[in-house]
Amino acid sequence: MDEIFAHIETHADEYLNRLRRACAQPSVSAKGEGLDEMAELAADMLRGTGLSVELVPTEGAPVVLGRMSGRGDRTLLVYNHYDVQPVDPLDEWTTHPFEPEVRDGLFCARGAADNKGAIVARVCALEAYLAHRDTLPVDIVWVIEGEEEVGSPYLGPFTDQHAGLLRGAYGCVWEAGGKNARDRYEIALGCKGLLYVDLRARGAARDLHSATAAVVVSPVWRLLWALNTLKTPDEHVRIPGFYDDVRPISAAQREALAEWDYPEKEARALYGVEEFLGGLSGEQLKERLVFGPTCNVDGIHAGYGGPGSKTVLPCEASAKLDFRLVPDQDPMRILTLLRAHLDEQGFDDVEVAGSDGEHPSAGDPAHPFVQAAIRVAERVYGHRPGVTPMMIGTGPVHLLCGQFGVPMVTAGVGYAGSRIHAPNEHIRVADFVAGTKYFAALLEELGR
Repeated sequence: MDEIFAHIETHADEYLNRLRRACAQPSVSAKGEGLDEMAELAADMLRGTGLSVELVPTEGAPVVLGRMSGRGDRTLLVYNHYDVQPVDPLDEWTTHPFEPEVRDGLFCARGAADNKGAIVARVCALEAYLAHRDTLPVDIVWVIEGEEEVGSPYLGPFTDQHAGLLRGAYGCVWEAGGKNARDRYEIALGCKGLLYVDLRARGAARDLHSATAAVVVSPVWRLLWALNTLKTPDEHVRIPGFYDDVRPISAAQREALAEWDYPEKEARALYGVEEFLGGLSGEQLKERLVFGPTCNVDGIHAGYGGPGSKTVLPCEASAKLDFRLVPDQDPMRILTLLRAHLDEQGFDDVEVAGSDGEHPSAGDPAHPFVQAAIRVAERVYGHRPGVTPMMIGTGPVHLLCGQFGVPMVTAGVGYAGSRIHAPNEHIRVADFVAGTKYFAALLEELGR
């Protein structure tokens, strides 16, 4: 791979210019901003590398589907997303989020780490590989969707339509990943599931003078009391049946957790906390982080929160919750259990609205595809990567490959300080170059 790696280093500035063009195009799925334009830009990048490309329409943003035939009998599935998070709060950005800038070895822009950096790195890796090889050693099927940041609401029909194509993949290279707080490369093999829920309590027909609280129901208190039934102070979710379907951790997964050198001290410093919940540490911390389901309150909204005072009895209160789920919890079953629990506790007046959610998917560290990815990481990054059976976050892993039994590995270009989803998102140029080399080397390894 020396000549291919040298090619990548020589063309690094050219590759960064491509990344500038990609990150300069806004593509905020939460606002429907620039998605069609970004889909066309992503499609052009894939076509420029020699892939045949189709823009598959959905009820939302189009899915970019690229294909290229290789000489082997294996198919590599590649997944990315071209949408990004909103940039708010804008005044906390040092530079404009859609005006990319390189300074002190950092490439700064919205989408640099999540996920346009990985898209461009993979495009450039393919180009560099084919500059020194007659053909690819594997077939490529590349899926780039435009609504991952809002839960991939229209990816399901796409996967149904292309199930035969996806099912035949040997393995999938996912969009996320990179280096941890100790600057060690990590590979995840799946992700947690997600159920996002809105709770709403209603009272009077309109906001009232707070003196009427003596005789008129307060939806704020109703909501707070309902929330209080969901979890105990020791973090145990009280919804009956919530844990019934949790699959035991396999021996291979437990071994991978034991080998994972999780950077506890550095993570606490990064998060700004003195300790983790309940003083968790060591193996218990890693198990809870990766395999622990959660019930989290994202926000509570009610009444007046401005300066000074306003004595008001709000007519409505709402809260947003998310449940991170682990195999084999089903988001729709959890939604049903939540509704039944609130009814049983006397809160049938509290409205519950939830989406279809996303199913969890955990991988097998012993799979040959995973082992190939580990070997390549050792060569490119110079150390054995940490391997986790699941990411602690969520993405459509089950939808795209988990349901078909296709294993996946993450391969990103970010690091623990990349500020993903926050102001001043960035990647390190050196990580971008290394990620380009990694994808090229993985292609070579899969052809052996």
